[in-house]
Amino acid sequence: MSTPAVNGGAAEAAISRDPVRPQHFRHVVEYTVFRAAVALFAALPRTWALRLGACLGDVFYVLDRRDRRVALENLRLAFPEKCAAEHRRILRVSCRNLGRVGAEFCHLPSLDAAALRRVVELDDADRATAERVFNSGRGAVIVSGHVGNWELLAYAFALLGYPVTLVHRPMHNARVDAFVSALRTRPGTRNIPKKSAAKEVIRTLKRGGIVVIPSDQNQTRSFGVFVNFFGKAACTSPGAARLAMLTGAPVYPVFLVRDGETGRHHVEVLPEVPMVDTGDREADIVANTQRCSDAIEAMIRRYPEQWIWFHKRWKTRPAGETRRA
Repeated sequence: MSTPAVNGGAAEAAISRDPVRPQHFRHVVEYTVFRAAVALFAALPRTWALRLGACLGDVFYVLDRRDRRVALENLRLAFPEKCAAEHRRILRVSCRNLGRVGAEFCHLPSLDAAALRRVVELDDADRATAERVFNSGRGAVIVSGHVGNWELLAYAFALLGYPVTLVHRPMHNARVDAFVSALRTRPGTRNIPKKSAAKEVIRTLKRGGIVVIPSDQNQTRSFGVFVNFFGKAACTSPGAARLAMLTGAPVYPVFLVRDGETGRHHVEVLPEVPMVDTGDREADIVANTQRCSDAIEAMIRRYPEQWIWFHKRWKTRPAGETRRA
């Protein structure tokens, strides 16, 4: 299966409209290699692509010593009760999952609603909750994170007839970012860059739309608030909490979790996160962000092999604390 030309065209058009980020030679090389890799994985049968992705995850685990060191440090911090061998096992499976996520991303254009049913399961309870959320007319904020296959989550909802608006942080390479964004929006998902999202996201919620906000990544002090994450202060985006408080939209944690090390997934729609309203706005933002973060942490604790442990989640420190590498 080749990558559809429409995606490349949309990507190139988006790049030509971007006057801010100049394209350096390194970015052009990265984009060329990226497109070649996408074409290779897309040309393989899905099962072969997943096997190759898992193998590349093993290679990444062995060769990338710097990221492996960061990931093992994070695992020691999150699970001090587990032994070093268990930390290494979790990380290795996590790397294999990442390789499969990449392979599955390359096969997104081949998915339609019928093909989706063969790889994504939505049980009756979660389907009923999803239908209630999407058809309520109130809008909703979906809190999620980089667990399982996060790239497939919004894509799957759009194919199921529940298109969402996805808030994302643009990549440094504008060409790669444009290509990825074009592919994400193929089934009807709206993709809004984080820096320009606020007004459009509020309008979307007030119209009854659904907004997905990944909330498991490190933030700078100017954009984040500190909440407890695995027992340590972590600078976290308060976006979901702020939006819920501004619009009254409910907040639901939703994840797409891989079934073991297979190519199948299941959707988990967790109960609504109740928002605190004491009248102290700043304190409520922190308290509500903590509640959202707790839901993500609980999911990672259930599926530690499916999170991206090499992300520097605790890099930003409160004033007076030593900065982490």
